[in-house]
Amino acid sequence: MFEKSKTPRKITEHSLRNIALHYLQRYASSKENLKRVLKRRVMRSAQFHVDLDTEEASQWIELLVEQLAQTGVVDDRTYAEGRVRALFRRGISPNGISQWLNQKGVDATLIKEVIAELYTETSDPNLMAAIKLVRRRRLGPYRLPEKREERKDKDLAAVARAGFDFQTAQKVIYAESTEELDEMVSSDLTNNAASRAGYLDH
Repeated sequence: MFEKSKTPRKITEHSLRNIALHYLQRYASSKENLKRVLKRRVMRSAQFHVDLDTEEASQWIELLVEQLAQTGVVDDRTYAEGRVRALFRRGISPNGISQWLNQKGVDATLIKEVIAELYTETSDPNLMAAIKLVRRRRLGPYRLPEKREERKDKDLAAVARAGFDFQTAQKVIYAESTEELDEMVSSDLTNNAASRAGYLDH
């Protein structure tokens, strides 16, 4: 027999705060994403408690999230910067990171600012992210030699689906060896260091 799902308690202003703090203990969040999480909890509670005023609950959420933002418990910039670095390490393209942050409700101007920070660390973050992706997923030159040719088209498609342009996908999948990709990374680091040194000289 299936266990019946527990009837949620009626949401109150106090319980909303507890829900928000519990969620933030487990997950980083933007202001807008936290609002969405809390609104979903309100709507679920309202299905079982018809006397719950959802409009009033929405006002509680707005006030609560603003209070959390003012005290620094929720900080969109800190959240966005952290997610940029984490997603970039996973091999997500700058464009893919922008789309991800947009879905989480981060302001478009802030997204541009935090993505721009990638270009202070690497001269070609798109290529560097693609290399991280193929390394993590063992695509292209990371495959066994006898498997590379038969998997080439599928590997290209996998990189393209991850949000990379076809030229970048070809560059990382058609690389002769993992050493060639390592050389691309080293060259990027050198170019970026030279660019920063040139900037500081001015």
